[in-house]
Amino acid sequence: MLASTSFVLASLFGVAYSHFQLQFPAPRGKFVEDDEPTFCDGYDNPATNRTAFPITGGFFKLNSEHQTWTIGVNLTTNQNPQNFADFSTTLFPFVQKTGEGVSCFPLDLSSAGVQDGQNVTLQVVFDGSDGHLYQCADLTISAAAKPSDSACNFASSSGSNTPSGSATAPPSQSSPSSSNPPNGALALGSRGALLALAVSVVGVAAGALVV
Repeated sequence: MLASTSFVLASLFGVAYSHFQLQFPAPRGKFVEDDEPTFCDGYDNPATNRTAFPITGGFFKLNSEHQTWTIGVNLTTNQNPQNFADFSTTLFPFVQKTGEGVSCFPLDLSSAGVQDGQNVTLQVVFDGSDGHLYQCADLTISAAAKPSDSACNFASSSGSNTPSGSATAPPSQSSPSSSNPPNGALALGSRGALLALAVSVVGVAAGALVV
């Protein structure tokens, strides 16, 4: 009985997500780990302080909490995107990467046909093999913007963070509402609920042993 209980507990805690944090461009709001499986990390409305972003020469930077993961970036020119289907343009093809910590990737918007002064939104999609996670960044295209970061010096890098490697198919963008992530992405909510369920299982096991 104790062995089966341990297996159940291990299974419950095994569904915890491996998170990521978008560091640049600035995400819509403060990172909320329990909302990452939902549309734009739980933020439905665009940020009021959009990031100035160039058409060419841009990049995005994130922190991964998973050793092996896939990453991709979609874009919408909708002024107020409300669901996954709004992000119909793939800017950064989905690729698999390895290593925890901070990673930088070049991001060119010229193929999207954006114009100076236009408002757009990025959807960064991360998958550490346990479900898709989402964060969004609201941008204003600016020909004068020249973002720089010493950790993202692509000119002198070996190119390990360029979009290459084993690509995976991007998640479907056909979901009709923000409450239903595409491609069956899990949306389990708070880890507290899992903990409560685990405690309940332990209690049942203990009762069985007493009987």
